[in-house]
Amino acid sequence: MCAVIDLCGKMVLAYRIGNDMTSSLVTDTIREAREKEKVADGLALHSDQGSQYTSQAYFDLSKEYHIRPSMSNPGCPYDNAAMENFFGTLKTECLYRMRFSCRSEVEHAVDEYVHFYNYERINLKNGLTPYEIRSKAV
Repeated sequence: MCAVIDLCGKMVLAYRIGNDMTSSLVTDTIREAREKEKVADGLALHSDQGSQYTSQAYFDLSKEYHIRPSMSNPGCPYDNAAMENFFGTLKTECLYRMRFSCRSEVEHAVDEYVHFYNYERINLKNGLTPYEIRSKAV
Protein backbone atom coordinates (compact mmCIF):
# COMPACT_ATOMS: atom_id res chain seq x y z
CA MET A 1 0.00 0.00 0.00
CA CYS A 2 1.14 3.50 -0.83
CA ALA A 3 -0.55 6.54 0.68
CA VAL A 4 -0.22 10.31 0.54
CA ILE A 5 -1.15 12.13 3.74
CA ASP A 6 -1.49 15.88 4.31
CA LEU A 7 0.54 16.57 7.43
CA CYS A 8 -1.63 19.55 8.38
CA GLY A 9 -4.39 17.34 9.75
CA LYS A 10 -3.08 13.86 8.92
CA MET A 11 -5.80 13.35 6.30
CA VAL A 12 -5.24 10.55 3.77
CA LEU A 13 -5.49 12.25 0.37
CA ALA A 14 -4.92 9.20 -1.82
CA TYR A 15 -3.84 5.59 -1.50
CA ARG A 16 -3.39 2.55 -3.67
CA ILE A 17 -2.89 -1.11 -2.97
CA GLY A 18 -0.63 -3.05 -5.29
CA ASN A 19 0.91 -6.49 -5.58
CA ASP A 20 4.38 -4.98 -5.15
CA MET A 21 5.73 -1.68 -3.90
CA THR A 22 6.84 -0.34 -7.28
CA SER A 23 7.68 3.12 -8.54
CA SER A 24 4.47 3.09 -10.62
CA LEU A 25 2.38 2.39 -7.50
CA VAL A 26 3.98 5.45 -5.89
CA THR A 27 3.76 7.74 -8.92
CA ASP A 28 0.15 6.72 -9.60
CA THR A 29 -0.77 7.50 -5.97
CA ILE A 30 0.92 10.89 -6.15
CA ARG A 31 -0.87 11.67 -9.43
CA GLU A 32 -4.21 10.74 -7.85
CA ALA A 33 -3.54 12.97 -4.84
CA ARG A 34 -2.50 15.82 -7.12
CA GLU A 35 -5.66 15.49 -9.23
CA LYS A 36 -7.83 15.72 -6.10
CA GLU A 37 -5.95 18.52 -4.37
CA LYS A 38 -5.01 22.06 -5.15
CA VAL A 39 -1.29 22.20 -4.44
CA ALA A 40 0.98 25.19 -3.99
CA ASP A 41 4.61 25.22 -5.04
CA GLY A 42 7.12 24.33 -2.38
CA LEU A 43 5.40 21.07 -1.44
CA ALA A 44 7.61 18.49 0.29
CA LEU A 45 6.89 14.79 0.07
CA HIS A 46 8.39 12.81 2.94
CA SER A 47 9.28 9.17 2.37
CA ASP A 48 11.67 6.43 3.29
CA GLN A 49 14.59 5.46 1.05
CA GLY A 50 12.90 2.53 -0.67
CA SER A 51 13.85 1.87 -4.27
CA GLN A 52 10.51 3.23 -5.50
CA TYR A 53 11.31 6.60 -3.86
CA THR A 54 14.82 6.73 -5.29
CA SER A 55 13.70 5.74 -8.80
CA GLN A 56 14.06 7.97 -11.83
CA ALA A 57 10.27 7.86 -12.36
CA TYR A 58 9.71 9.28 -8.87
CA PHE A 59 12.26 12.06 -9.32
CA ASP A 60 10.89 12.93 -12.77
CA LEU A 61 7.36 13.22 -11.37
CA SER A 62 8.63 15.25 -8.41
CA LYS A 63 10.28 17.68 -10.82
CA GLU A 64 7.18 17.87 -13.03
CA TYR A 65 4.91 18.60 -10.04
CA HIS A 66 7.42 20.90 -8.28
CA ILE A 67 7.57 18.57 -5.28
CA ARG A 68 10.69 18.44 -3.12
CA PRO A 69 11.47 14.85 -2.13
CA SER A 70 12.41 14.62 1.55
CA MET A 71 14.18 11.58 2.95
CA SER A 72 16.00 11.13 6.21
CA ASN A 73 19.38 9.48 6.37
CA PRO A 74 19.41 5.67 6.70
CA GLY A 75 18.48 4.60 10.22
CA CYS A 76 16.92 8.00 10.99
CA PRO A 77 13.22 7.77 10.08
CA TYR A 78 12.03 11.24 11.15
CA ASP A 79 10.89 12.44 7.71
CA ASN A 80 8.70 9.37 7.30
CA ALA A 81 7.43 9.13 10.89
CA ALA A 82 3.89 10.31 10.04
CA MET A 83 3.52 7.59 7.40
CA GLU A 84 4.93 4.92 9.71
CA ASN A 85 2.46 6.06 12.37
CA PHE A 86 -0.48 5.88 9.96
CA PHE A 87 0.45 2.40 8.72
CA GLY A 88 0.93 1.19 12.30
CA THR A 89 -2.51 2.56 13.23
CA LEU A 90 -4.10 0.97 10.14
CA LYS A 91 -2.60 -2.41 11.03
CA THR A 92 -3.49 -2.23 14.74
CA GLU A 93 -7.01 -0.82 14.44
CA CYS A 94 -8.07 -2.64 11.27
CA LEU A 95 -5.93 -5.27 9.57
CA TYR A 96 -4.71 -7.24 12.60
CA ARG A 97 -8.28 -7.55 13.91
CA MET A 98 -9.63 -9.36 10.84
CA ARG A 99 -9.04 -12.48 8.80
CA PHE A 100 -9.15 -12.10 5.05
CA SER A 101 -9.78 -14.77 2.45
CA CYS A 102 -9.05 -12.66 -0.63
CA ARG A 103 -7.54 -9.38 -1.75
CA SER A 104 -10.91 -7.73 -2.38
CA GLU A 105 -11.77 -8.16 1.32
CA VAL A 106 -8.53 -6.41 2.27
CA GLU A 107 -9.23 -3.59 -0.19
CA HIS A 108 -12.76 -3.18 1.15
CA ALA A 109 -11.55 -3.11 4.77
CA VAL A 110 -8.89 -0.52 3.91
CA ASP A 111 -11.45 1.62 2.04
CA GLU A 112 -13.75 1.60 5.05
CA TYR A 113 -10.92 2.26 7.48
CA VAL A 114 -9.51 5.20 5.50
CA HIS A 115 -12.98 6.77 5.42
CA PHE A 116 -13.30 6.21 9.18
CA TYR A 117 -9.78 7.56 9.76
CA ASN A 118 -10.42 10.73 7.75
CA TYR A 119 -13.98 11.58 8.79
CA GLU A 120 -14.80 9.87 12.11
CA ARG A 121 -11.65 8.96 14.06
CA ILE A 122 -11.01 11.63 16.67
CA ASN A 123 -7.42 12.76 17.24
CA LEU A 124 -6.90 12.71 21.01
CA LYS A 125 -4.45 15.61 20.83
CA ASN A 126 -7.04 18.10 19.59
CA GLY A 127 -10.41 16.31 19.66
CA LEU A 128 -10.98 16.67 15.91
CA THR A 129 -11.01 14.37 12.90
CA PRO A 130 -8.41 14.88 10.13
CA TYR A 131 -11.20 16.29 7.94
CA GLU A 132 -12.21 18.83 10.60
CA ILE A 133 -8.60 19.93 11.11
CA ARG A 134 -8.07 20.32 7.39
CA SER A 135 -11.35 22.17 6.92
CA LYS A 136 -10.32 24.76 9.52
CA ALA A 137 -6.94 25.25 7.85
CA VAL A 138 -8.36 25.98 4.38
